[in-house]
Amino acid sequence: MSVRVIPQMPSVLNNALSFDAWSILFLVAQALMIFLGLVIVAALMIVYERRMLALWQDRYGPNRVGWQGSLQLVADMLKIFFKEDWTPNFADKKIFTLAPAIAMFTALASFAIIPLSPTLGAADWNIGLLFFFAMAGLAVYAVMFGGWASANKFSLLGGLRSSAQTISYEVFLGLSLMGVVAQAGSFNIRDIVEAQSTIWNVIPQFFGFLTFVVAGVAVTHRHPFDQPEAEQELAEGYHVEYSGMKFGMFFIGEYVNVVLISALMTCLFFGGWLAPFNLDIPFIPPIFWFMIKTLFFMTMFVLARGSLMRPRYDQVMNFGWKICLPVTLVNLLATAFVILAWGAK
Repeated sequence: MSVRVIPQMPSVLNNALSFDAWSILFLVAQALMIFLGLVIVAALMIVYERRMLALWQDRYGPNRVGWQGSLQLVADMLKIFFKEDWTPNFADKKIFTLAPAIAMFTALASFAIIPLSPTLGAADWNIGLLFFFAMAGLAVYAVMFGGWASANKFSLLGGLRSSAQTISYEVFLGLSLMGVVAQAGSFNIRDIVEAQSTIWNVIPQFFGFLTFVVAGVAVTHRHPFDQPEAEQELAEGYHVEYSGMKFGMFFIGEYVNVVLISALMTCLFFGGWLAPFNLDIPFIPPIFWFMIKTLFFMTMFVLARGSLMRPRYDQVMNFGWKICLPVTLVNLLATAFVILAWGAK
């Protein structure tokens, strides 16, 4: 009678495999929590924006649902969830449905490269900024598809406006960050943050920061660069035919992009999680500084909406190509000259 001996896996290898499995599970759970938190913050910003606009314009904000309007977000969410999700019979149904999904996916995926602290982040990639540029390029298809598939002349015109504006300002968006990349020597946002331990990039890259702010507002289609959705002209632009959850995805995606651009300003120009003046306060975690800086820029988005007028569409395009592009190129050339001169010494 023969006895079959089954070889046992060494305990060290077994522990290593178990450790890798738990590490992957932890990273996945961390990424999901970050994305869930991002959606919640974007939803809360809707109420935050309405309250801030009411405060600055000396009027009442949402104050009917719950105590002092505390349940307004819940009411808005219930309205979106239960509102009829209608698709026009004359629309291209597949592309019509795909457009808001692309808008939401690109916004969420772009946030994966944002480091919230030295150890917290969804992804730590050496091509972090390149991935952001790729997602920003794909986001154009959302408004193109939404405008074309709706089979509505106002939607089509809004989609064309939005595509031209987004593609134009993405040129300056990318060029404005090349000085930051050249100084840090990396496309990894975590490396860029750590390179600001002595001085924040907003000082040596001030003109790059200005053009990035303008391009960031234009790419997110926020006021005053919201010509693609100008109600007085285009009746909500490329998503005029959308309702229910499809409209909600466009709507929440816009606020996710606001949080994304605010976080990028924080990481690329204002030291990310680094404390101001290198303050060492033990009981304040690094993520606190990241959140405070990001909230400041989110508030600036709201203030711009409440205080600035909307220019004409031709003025927006002329401003981009005739002012933003030359300033960005001069800033990039000056940065290259300084780096080469400093390296020669």
